[in-house]
Amino acid sequence: MAEVYLKDVTKIYEGDVLAVEKADFHIPDESFTVLVGPSGCGKSTLLRMIAGLEPITEGEIYIDDEIVNNVPPKDRDIAMVFQNYALYPHMTVYKNMAFGLKLRKYSKTEIDQRVTEAADILNISHLLNRKPKHLSGGERQRVAVGRAIVRQPKVFLFDEPLSNLDAKLRVQMRMEISRLHDRLNATMIYVTHDQVEAMTMGDQIVVLNEGKIQQIADPGTLYRNPENQFVGGFIGTPPMNFIQTKITGNDGTQQLSFDDFTIELNQKLQTTLNTHSQDTVMLGIRPEDIQIGENGKNRVITQVELVEPLGNHALLYLKTEKNNFVAQSNIGNLPQHNTPLTVSFDINKAHLFHSETGESLTAE
Repeated sequence: MAEVYLKDVTKIYEGDVLAVEKADFHIPDESFTVLVGPSGCGKSTLLRMIAGLEPITEGEIYIDDEIVNNVPPKDRDIAMVFQNYALYPHMTVYKNMAFGLKLRKYSKTEIDQRVTEAADILNISHLLNRKPKHLSGGERQRVAVGRAIVRQPKVFLFDEPLSNLDAKLRVQMRMEISRLHDRLNATMIYVTHDQVEAMTMGDQIVVLNEGKIQQIADPGTLYRNPENQFVGGFIGTPPMNFIQTKITGNDGTQQLSFDDFTIELNQKLQTTLNTHSQDTVMLGIRPEDIQIGENGKNRVITQVELVEPLGNHALLYLKTEKNNFVAQSNIGNLPQHNTPLTVSFDINKAHLFHSETGESLTAE
């Protein structure tokens, strides 16, 4: 397999449209790296530049130690799986999978061996004589993956390959692609806008927004220590709650206030605020870190707007006079709509972000 390096890679389209700005990161050998972000953030453009399908404006891309800026896609030793499968409708599954090898003039014996092995790995051996129109969406996606496997490339590229599948099939294909990565020990780069896909599949996640890299980390670090408000709000389902608060008190004894409520801080957050020059700060807290009931500290009286049962837990959509947020609750003894509810914030799990820049003040 191979390592991939991007050094200050920038893409500017006609009309000075900045798609990717100075992307600089390393994709380790045999890693599963996910590029994730909202639509239009530049993730697919970045993948296409790695593939050679999109010329770069500035910067350098290396596969292993070779710079590939001017290397044609067919010579980069990569294989790409597209969102729309890109299968030839007039060819059988076997011929679709064998086509690339045939163009490269592999022997018939070698082609047959590679196609048979890939079909066995993907459990599509019984489909080899069918044409794409006779396959389900999941089967077509397996064929597209199989066509990449037979190439035995240095790097596999996936461009939102599951977005056309239904929810149940997406979960199944996520597991199959993850198993495939483990089996092949392959370097894989995977693009998705779905942060659940990113968190469950990637061992390295690159979070992008508006063409800029926001954070690169493993899933646990992204969740526990977001480097800015965008990452905190994008990673997690439901996302982190954000409340604009005013800092009150003196150094070492600060509190945060919003509406008519005061939040007492632990020593770590006190120390953080001692070097913060502004009188406001954005408080970030995840739904599971808001406790239901009147026994905890930092109590806030809310109104229940909506209760959303989700099997083994429920989401409570709450509001105060000026703020809205979501809490997670056990399924038993759920409150009724439009009733008062007291909750408490677990300040030991809270995050603080700069009110203007959105940068984390508490990331480790």
